[in-house]
Amino acid sequence: MMFRAKKMDLVLFTDAIEHIVKIHRVITTQLGHALLVGVGGSGRKSLTELATFIAVYTIEVIEMPKGYNMVAWREDMVKKIFLACGVESNNLVFLFSDTQIINEAFLEDINNILNNGEIPNLYKAEDVVQIIESVKEANKSNPDFKDIADDNNKVKELFATQAKNSLHMVLAMSPIGDDFKRRLRMFPSLVNCCAIDWFLPWPKDALEDVANVFLGSISDLPNQEGLVTICVDM
Repeated sequence: MMFRAKKMDLVLFTDAIEHIVKIHRVITTQLGHALLVGVGGSGRKSLTELATFIAVYTIEVIEMPKGYNMVAWREDMVKKIFLACGVESNNLVFLFSDTQIINEAFLEDINNILNNGEIPNLYKAEDVVQIIESVKEANKSNPDFKDIADDNNKVKELFATQAKNSLHMVLAMSPIGDDFKRRLRMFPSLVNCCAIDWFLPWPKDALEDVANVFLGSISDLPNQEGLVTICVDM
């Protein structure tokens, strides 16, 4: 789960608000996933965080320290992603950017999640036991669950269905370079199963708004209008 240590200083001009509305609409749609295409620093992550907050969902951004590998990735998929949203149907946004692709196999797993809501051969025997026990514990007061409580296969099916319906992928990728085009060809679900939102360069009035807000906090700043113009040009 992701928590911010401090509040975000955002200037909500029209273009930013439109992106928030689009992301919110996608993640609040059943099986809704988003592909945000734009260069770094264009607001893809911060606007996704705000849209997730508005939807009252949980957001997860996996940290990848030095030495992070496929084994650690699969463990995070089980514990931080699928267990977090599959046991009690808690809506979760998994925010993943192309800067985190230290192994192309990550994208194969993401492609499977987008396509059918699960990763083949993900769970170890002990994971399956934990899943079954967790689902039973979460539904012990649910009278409708009693009909399948003794059938572990149906309990696993319930978990898989709840995880599929509760998990929303938001992918932040840059269109610059050949990697983006190659990945779209290799993993078609990135396009076929996602709503695409292009983060184009901010318009001049948006840049002016940002510069005015942050420069306006400086007291006794001479020639603020000229400095705003310089900020927009830069």
